[in-house]
Amino acid sequence: MSLYDEGHTIAGWTGFGVATVGGGVVGVGVCTASLPVVAAGLAVTGASVLVTWFLHLAGWGKPPGVRPRGQWGMRVRDTQAREGHTGCVGCRLAGRGRARGAAVAAEATAAGAADLSPAE
Repeated sequence: MSLYDEGHTIAGWTGFGVATVGGGVVGVGVCTASLPVVAAGLAVTGASVLVTWFLHLAGWGKPPGVRPRGQWGMRVRDTQAREGHTGCVGCRLAGRGRARGAAVAAEATAAGAADLSPAE
């Protein structure tokens, strides 16, 4: 197993399974020329994104990067999920991790504002 272990999570595999079922339903809809079946398959595929996101926020998904050996297992919950992962779009969409990012951005703006000339 690699140090990065990306995608080996409950959230990742559950999302993959739901998306696969949705893709299969879309395929059946295309083969039978049934627009309602295609729409249902697309809805299931869209639901896979939400299922994966909710599981990620519940701690069953992990951020990319090197993790300690104790967190390599697929059934190990992520301890950083409540605070939000740095650079994670899903966490930012859920409103997690904004306080840290907003404070850093405010400090950078305040520090950088004094250095700029009116022309800049």
